[in-house]
Amino acid sequence: MNSLIDKYNIPGPRYTSYPTVPYWDESTFSPESWKESVIRSFHESNAEEGISIYIHLPFCEALCTFCACHKRITKQHSVEVPYLESVLKEWKLYLKLFNEKPKLKELHLGGGTPTFFSPENLKTLLEGIFSTVEIAEHPEFSFEGHPNNTTKEHLQTLYNLGFRRVSFGVQDYDPKVQKAINRIQPFENVKNVTEWAKEIGYRGISHDLVFGLPHQTWEAMEHTIRKTMELKPDRLAFYSYAHVPWVKGVGQRGFDENDLPSGEEKRRLYEDGKKLLQDLGYIEVGMDHFSLEHDDLYQSLIHKKLHRNFMGYTSSNTQLMVGLGMSAISDSWYAFAQNVKTVEEYQTMVEEGKIPVVKGHVLNEEDLIVRRHILNLMCQLETTFTIDNSFPELDNALDMLKEMENDGLVEISGKEIKITEAGRAFTRNVAMVFDLRMMRNKPETRIFSMTI
Repeated sequence: MNSLIDKYNIPGPRYTSYPTVPYWDESTFSPESWKESVIRSFHESNAEEGISIYIHLPFCEALCTFCACHKRITKQHSVEVPYLESVLKEWKLYLKLFNEKPKLKELHLGGGTPTFFSPENLKTLLEGIFSTVEIAEHPEFSFEGHPNNTTKEHLQTLYNLGFRRVSFGVQDYDPKVQKAINRIQPFENVKNVTEWAKEIGYRGISHDLVFGLPHQTWEAMEHTIRKTMELKPDRLAFYSYAHVPWVKGVGQRGFDENDLPSGEEKRRLYEDGKKLLQDLGYIEVGMDHFSLEHDDLYQSLIHKKLHRNFMGYTSSNTQLMVGLGMSAISDSWYAFAQNVKTVEEYQTMVEEGKIPVVKGHVLNEEDLIVRRHILNLMCQLETTFTIDNSFPELDNALDMLKEMENDGLVEISGKEIKITEAGRAFTRNVAMVFDLRMMRNKPETRIFSMTI
């Protein structure tokens, strides 16, 4: 395994989209082309599957130095109402593009820290959206809760509004690791919010753990997993720490790179962690997720309905996902769009009646074909691959896949390509074989975190 880690531990995307954001072609994108793609996607899919909404709530009271999300650090809660008013105004701009009531299938509150906002203000936001939509049958509403500031009132208010899933960011329980990442979070806080959620009736409780953090050892990781098992969440995200200190605003400055586990040590954290989770009854789903057998994530995997988008893995698959809020990313299937990245610019554009996108990408026929292959690999660990003469670069893909087959990472049978159990750790590498845009324009500087 160590020699494979040395060979394949290279910078690579996490493939929440294809093309990945650094390879978006902005020359073919405009606010008008974005609106056209939204209208097309809405009319193709709304009546049957409905749409998804992602709301980015960017405020945090403190900076976690492992975080690579777009956020605004403040303790001034006076920012809540003006920001949420802007989100509702942005949503009204999208409503003008539709000539029928949207059917809402999936909604996710991400951040930042969604529970920075008071339960009352979140209720006002959500009721403002719900008053304009038809709620689909069996909707999937979820939010991210910070264990230190999620109250029982938060949980009850959102449950009453139809939320049944919540994910709590745990990361690690080791005090030395918590200090390095500026995330001091006692187990007791996680225990309280998890037990409240169960008591209220949430059926999808998730804990987010991160491996590869500064000063992290296997002993600390094992302790974190075993403490997590005392609370038995329905699912776990077991993320690889993405070290990208060169990205503006991520705040990964609270430690030295020498404090991070080596590639070999980091992989051991994952492999031993995975084995322990499986011994404790969790099943690996896709890449970096685990769930109990009853959970929707596992059920969507075995029924081949697992999907991946900018919200990560999801058991719902809608063609149109509208991202609201500062820096939020939207996906119409035919195009991607990202909102402006500062609160002030976001609010100004919305006040001017403009959908606040700053960049995006319109997918061409080739993009759509490659996107399907990469989605298949990321969600089902397999795809059916036929070389098309119109994409000559994919000739090289077969050679690379054969090398991966020799290394035991994939199995090739005719047109079928399957990632093996040993290859799961290298899923991102297998997907990179199909990434034509990166193949044609290899980055001169590092823009992605390491794959292992």
